[in-house]
Amino acid sequence: MASTSETTTRVAIVTGGSGGIGRATAERLAADGMAVVVHYAGNKARADETVDAITAAGGTATAIGGDIADETEMAALFEQTQALYGGVDVVVNTAGVMLLSPIVDLDFADFDRMMRTNVRGTFVVSQLAARQLRSGGALINFSTSVSRLQQPTYGAYAATKGAVESLTMILARELRGRDVTVNVVAPGPTATPLFLDGKPQQVIDHIASLAPLERLGTPDDIAETVAFLAGPARWVNGQVLYINGGIA
Repeated sequence: MASTSETTTRVAIVTGGSGGIGRATAERLAADGMAVVVHYAGNKARADETVDAITAAGGTATAIGGDIADETEMAALFEQTQALYGGVDVVVNTAGVMLLSPIVDLDFADFDRMMRTNVRGTFVVSQLAARQLRSGGALINFSTSVSRLQQPTYGAYAATKGAVESLTMILARELRGRDVTVNVVAPGPTATPLFLDGKPQQVIDHIASLAPLERLGTPDDIAETVAFLAGPARWVNGQVLYINGGIA
């Protein structure tokens, strides 16, 4: 794999980059000087909004759609990125699905949907990243602090993220000699529309109080950690970083 020089613009792919943590991550990496491909599954308008925000701030970005769990569509996304920008240096895999239910009541269609997106999707993108990331590159997958909190109704979702952690840790060892770091970010409760929607204020306040810092995380908090792993953190490899303000 060819290495990038100090004068070469680094290139990042952010899956699920059209909103929430994905958008904050895309904007942060662009602010750090990377050209960013904003992946979306179905909402092109939101992805275009992210691209517009990045370009308005002087950055470089392109929106490209595709089914994260379809290896052909994701291969096409990587190929388009190569054609546009010449290579791939950072892959941040924020795309995921969270459907909550007690295990005893879970609909298997929901289980299968989460497994397809969270596990197969992460595997597909990780495999492509392993094949194409340039020397000095970074792969950052996403898990959840729920794997440590063990909260009711999160069982199936946490199971998918346990799989993500395992495959990511093994991939870090398999890429020995490539100068590519492979890590997992595991956010705690984060103030995204997905998290806040439908929750009474007293529930939100209670969850915020659980962390010693006594607040929810923000998408920018998570993006800060991703930027660290994507850039200067060359000696952090094969790790799960729990980004949750000390909640667990």
